[in-house]
Amino acid sequence: MLHLIKSYLNFLWKSKNEHGVHSPFVFNLVTKCFYDKKKYAEYSILKNYRNSLLANKNTIEVTDFGVGSRVFKNNTRAINQIAKNAGISAKRAELLFRITNYFQPNNILEIGTSLGLATSALSLGNPKAKITTLEGCSETSLVAKKQFEDFNLDNINPVVVEFSEYLKSYQLSAVSYQLIYFDGNHSKQATLEYFELLLPTITNESIWIFDDIHWSAEMEEAWEIIHNHPKVTVTIDTFQWGIVFFREKQLKEHFVIRF
Repeated sequence: MLHLIKSYLNFLWKSKNEHGVHSPFVFNLVTKCFYDKKKYAEYSILKNYRNSLLANKNTIEVTDFGVGSRVFKNNTRAINQIAKNAGISAKRAELLFRITNYFQPNNILEIGTSLGLATSALSLGNPKAKITTLEGCSETSLVAKKQFEDFNLDNINPVVVEFSEYLKSYQLSAVSYQLIYFDGNHSKQATLEYFELLLPTITNESIWIFDDIHWSAEMEEAWEIIHNHPKVTVTIDTFQWGIVFFREKQLKEHFVIRF
């Protein structure tokens, strides 16, 4: 907790709003997407999706995965408590919807489905997109799958698998993901492993979003390595997320944006 407080104070010191952004690409993203105040009809669907989980007091056996295939925790949790404490916040879900709606990616990968709160935002942001979402726990994946069916989110393919195993076995060089949302394993080693494994998929249009980049000192180290990588051009730190672009003709720049 002390680490997060210190990191957040440092973030506030460095952060800017749209007036401190001189890149046209990032300025348009911030003003037309991040700070978009329109009340989208999809927000009500996101709210109902969340509320249905918060009302669900059934318990499931949750398996959390560590680095590689090593399981480090099994426990029983109530679905409403998972939704309350472990899922994406309502505000962030709306931002994820707007980002997806703004860029209209056709092919999306999510690493870490959980109960599908973020997945629903991706789906509603572009109903025509093909979404593959990976989850290591079969019980939470079953809950998410039922939610997708109940809310008619039919462009989502849930896969129960250990993340690195999937990424290593898949022919990623033949795949092009326009958007990847990383929310499955908040450790330095795993984050950098997924980053390296997925690099063959990048194009000029790729958008990668890393969750909890300030969660720990190790995650901050991982984020530092990522935004300094030679293939990365533009990065945006929103404190909760690190957003990465690989735009070839863009000058290498790093932005810290208040949201």
